[in-house]
Parts: sequence; structure tokens; C-alpha cells
Amino acid sequence: MDIKNQTVGKLRPCVDISVDQSLKAINLVDVNKHAGNTVVSDKNRSAPIGVFDSGVGGLSVYLHLAQQLPTEHYVYYADTLNVPYGNRDSEDIEALTLKAVEWLHQQGCKLIVIACNSASAYALDTARRCYPHIPIVGLVPALKPAILASRSSHVAVLATKATLNGLLLNDVINNFAKPNGTVVTKYFDPQLVPWVEAGMSDQDPTAERLRQQLRIFANEGVDQLVLGCTHYPFFKPFLLDEIIKQQLSIQVIDSGQAIAERVKQLLMANNLSASVMSDKQGNRTQKTSKRNTIIRAPLNFHATKYSDKLCALVEHLLGEDMALQYYCD
Repeated sequence: MDIKNQTVGKLRPCVDISVDQSLKAINLVDVNKHAGNTVVSDKNRSAPIGVFDSGVGGLSVYLHLAQQLPTEHYVYYADTLNVPYGNRDSEDIEALTLKAVEWLHQQGCKLIVIACNSASAYALDTARRCYPHIPIVGLVPALKPAILASRSSHVAVLATKATLNGLLLNDVINNFAKPNGTVVTKYFDPQLVPWVEAGMSDQDPTAERLRQQLRIFANEGVDQLVLGCTHYPFFKPFLLDEIIKQQLSIQVIDSGQAIAERVKQLLMANNLSASVMSDKQGNRTQKTSKRNTIIRAPLNFHATKYSDKLCALVEHLLGEDMALQYYCD
């Protein structure tokens, strides 16, 4: 893997934004009302897309983005100093999220993805209100498609405590699941995120609890399992293997692909897609590859706390074909 160090200057601190608990969260994929009012230039189109998560889980969303939008540049902000967010109170989550969004704003990002379900649950609406000129996409567990696909009318959501208690998910339960006669079982294990961050050993007690929980879900009639945290898609292969081994009738759903599709729609709607600029330049990016495939720009990765273990984990999760550049304050 091609790894380069790049140092950027100190950034001004995040703006001080008061918390308004009365704000009602809006739809996951609604673009900011005024996001399309700016004049678009090639500079706007070449600006990066910002991706934020409390840790490395949001890289699962980045992989979907890079696959569907390979001509874009990406900046990733991992708040590894404060991970995980799922066990924090709402005020902490909002403050940390706004700090991350401000950092990405200072990098000149044309669109920001809050690739963290907990952060989206408690800070999405405030972030959109404070940055009305930037499209901001948040995450909510992919419960609607699970409900529509369920034959048993019983689905389960695997998520952090903050996401399970958040307004975004419970709005879907109250306004969509219940009217459709679907039972939603919530499940929380505080060790899942640390397990992913530690490399997901099959012999870990967390892995054994997952095996047992799959059997419990199946016995209760669950036929759709929603992964409600961006860390969780990294152990999706583990779940699918266990489902096959135990001969269970459960499908596993995550939100990454839908988020990438929505980002693509927003870029096109706001005339911000880098592919437009590539078309103007005669698809030079594609011509640089002997196999006529698009060569992706390196992911610019920033963490609030670095370690050798973190860098090794990032490389493991992204795979050897992904190039990285590390940002340092």
C-alpha cells in the first residue's frame, strides 16, 4: 500500500454552536435547503467529499463511495480520541460531531457524509442548520428496506445505544414499522465496536455472543438483520458465514450502498460531480490506466489520535489496493 505523510497547518477551532433540543430531525437524505445556491465552478467540482466517523467504521461507507464515485477525492476524519460515541450522552455527541464537520468544512469539502449512526441521530439537523451551503448526508439504519423485504414481519436492528434510542430510528419504527405490522427487535452489545477496532478475532468472546444471538434471532422469527453502525459491515462476512453454517433464514442489510447512491444523486443535482469535470477533460483519468479503469485518488485520512495499531487496522480494512495519505495537525 502506498502510504505518504502529509502535514497541514493548525485549524481554527470549531465554531461554538448552541444545542437546540427542540429541533426535529429531518429525513436522512434531505439535502440542505440552500445547498444549491452557490455558483458552481471546476474548483467546486474538484473539491473533496468529507467523510466523518467516531472511528474507522465509516470506512465501510467510504468503500461504497469509492466504488460508485471513483473520480472523487475524499477526506476522512476519524475521532479516534473519543471513540466510541454510542455510549456518550447527546450533548457530547453533538459537540464532537460539529467539531468534525467544522474540520471538514475547513478542508473545503463540497459535501459531507456523517458516516456515524450515533452522530447522525443527535447532530445531523444542527449540522445542516449551521452549514446550510454544504449538502450533509447522515445515516439511519436501513430499516425501511428490511421491513419491506421481511416475510415474517419481524426484523432486528444491531446498533449502538445512542442510535437505538435516537429520534431518527424511532421515527421509522413508529411511522413505518408499526403501521406495517412489523416487530422491530433492538440489540446492543458495547463490545462490537471495540471488537472491530481490535481486528475481529473469531475466537473473541464477542464473536461467540454474535453466534448465539443469531440463533436467538432465528428462534424468534427474525428474517432481516439490519446493521445499524458503520463499524458493523466489516463483520458482515462473519455473520453470513455463521448464517450458512447454522442454516438460518436471515438476510443481513447495511446502509452503505444506499448512502453512496444518494451522494451521487446530490452531486449531480448540485452540479458538483467530479465526473463532469473529467468529461470536459476528455476522461484523462480513465486513460492513465492500462486496463482502462479509473485510478482512484488516495484517501486523505485524519485521526484525532494516531497509533501504529490504528494505521495497521486502517490498511487491513481498506485492503492493499487502496492508497492512503495521512493528515497530521
